[in-house]
Amino acid sequence: QVQPVESGGGLVQAGGSLRLSCAASGGYAMGWFRQAPGKAREFVAAINWSRATTTYADSVKGRFTISRDNAKNTVYLQMRSLKPEDTAVYYCVPDYWGTGWSFDYRGQGTQVTVSS
Repeated sequence: QVQPVESGGGLVQAGGSLRLSCAASGGYAMGWFRQAPGKAREFVAAINWSRATTTYADSVKGRFTISRDNAKNTVYLQMRSLKPEDTAVYYCVPDYWGTGWSFDYRGQGTQVTVSS
């Protein structure tokens, strides 16, 4: 398995938007997680590669959209109406076989900073 590679993070004002990308090697599903300094890792969203079924954390429902492009082996996280509390390092984490998240194979992360 190849580690995913995230991109698209940056600094944005509250209310703004960013789109994160995760270049991956396929599998069963891909998830986005985030971790802010001093806080626990938090699930954000996930998508199944074949059926495109999605799940979201309550904190991002209605603001974030996860999607995938199978031809490019890429998963996207469109983030809108960003809030300062969305500030974190965002990681994509694969579930290769439908048995759970493989955190050992997560990407290097991309920093998202939302200023108030």
